[in-house]
Amino acid sequence: MNILLINHYAGSLTHGMEYRPYYLAREWVRLGHRVHIVAASHSHVRTHNPLMEGCDQLDETIDGIHYTWFATPAYTGNGIDRVRNIIAFVVRLFRESKAIVRKTTPDVVIASSTYPLDIFPARRIARLAKARLLFEVHDLWPLSPMELGGYSRWHPFIMLLQAAENQACKYADAIVSMLPKVAEHLQRHGMAPHKLHIVPNGADPAEWTNDTPAPPAPLATLLAQMHESNRFVVGYTGSHGTANALGHLLDAARLLRDQPIAFLLIGAGPEKIALQQRARALALDNVHFFDPVAKSQIPAFLRGIDLAFIGWQRQPLYRFGISPNKLIDYMMAGRPILHAVEAGNDLVAEASCGITVAPENPRAIADGVKALMALCPDVRAAMGQRGRQFALDQLSYPVLGRRFLHILSGEARHG
Repeated sequence: MNILLINHYAGSLTHGMEYRPYYLAREWVRLGHRVHIVAASHSHVRTHNPLMEGCDQLDETIDGIHYTWFATPAYTGNGIDRVRNIIAFVVRLFRESKAIVRKTTPDVVIASSTYPLDIFPARRIARLAKARLLFEVHDLWPLSPMELGGYSRWHPFIMLLQAAENQACKYADAIVSMLPKVAEHLQRHGMAPHKLHIVPNGADPAEWTNDTPAPPAPLATLLAQMHESNRFVVGYTGSHGTANALGHLLDAARLLRDQPIAFLLIGAGPEKIALQQRARALALDNVHFFDPVAKSQIPAFLRGIDLAFIGWQRQPLYRFGISPNKLIDYMMAGRPILHAVEAGNDLVAEASCGITVAPENPRAIADGVKALMALCPDVRAAMGQRGRQFALDQLSYPVLGRRFLHILSGEARHG
């Protein structure tokens, strides 16, 4: 099968996030299919964007996956420059539709960006190629910018996004969502119920073996010191942004400052400096910040902590469900998890691999840490292993890649 995957933000192990398109495509290639990813040259989520060197198009092959990068303008933040970047990519897809069909001869076309505008050129490409059309839902746009950003439903860009979502619901042959509770919403916008399939985010088991690289020396040294002094280590890895609600974790650390507990926060983000300043102002000597570490070093770090934390804001949008990569990483590491969330689903509860508490509630977070610390190590280890086995059975990319492939071929049932 020839698979064309259109994803504005697609990355790779070389470029960084977004990883999902790469991992799925690599599984399809391993199963004997030909995969071509078309992506934009500039994305805010990648660690390294491709070096275009003045070209308006770059073709390369990574691990058997064919990539085409279309040059798009750089941007920062979520303002008008990002909109220009999006429009430039969508317009380029329209302009290159016939050339894309000649190059890729797709049997199936997947429109898979966070925003739904790529459904318009994807539908054109699918018609030209007489291919199946699949729409993949990452976040619910335009609902996300409306509910999180306060945009009016009558804003011209929001109206365009809504028209795109309606087109996807009506004309896609199948719809894949990472969010498990979206059926009612999509049906209101024209989706027939039988079209929907749920394929969450996942992990690559090969990256979670016992011989992964150790964390950087300063971090490894601190971990060793914490354990030598019998500290219970709570770890967090990932973005330090508003959505991650780390201020509430600092408040919990303040409540636990007289306990033998250390909090290690690894990562970067727009809120990190403010969080560090607040920790200093509160004299939280039980909280330690570190810069991001290499993706390959995350497994070894997580294996060195006693408890993994992930928190969320209280947002009505989460009623449609969540599928965070960070949580799956914690599960793959075999760590018990403290999950501060209120959402339409909860993998920690499903896998019985930790404790879920109310979000935005420092006392609940502190009590959750103490409850897990009070358990004997064998019980915590069993929790972590349940999470790991759940992830291996249901959330590994070899499993998800095959499930997605059944949908692409039209063989999968709804669900």
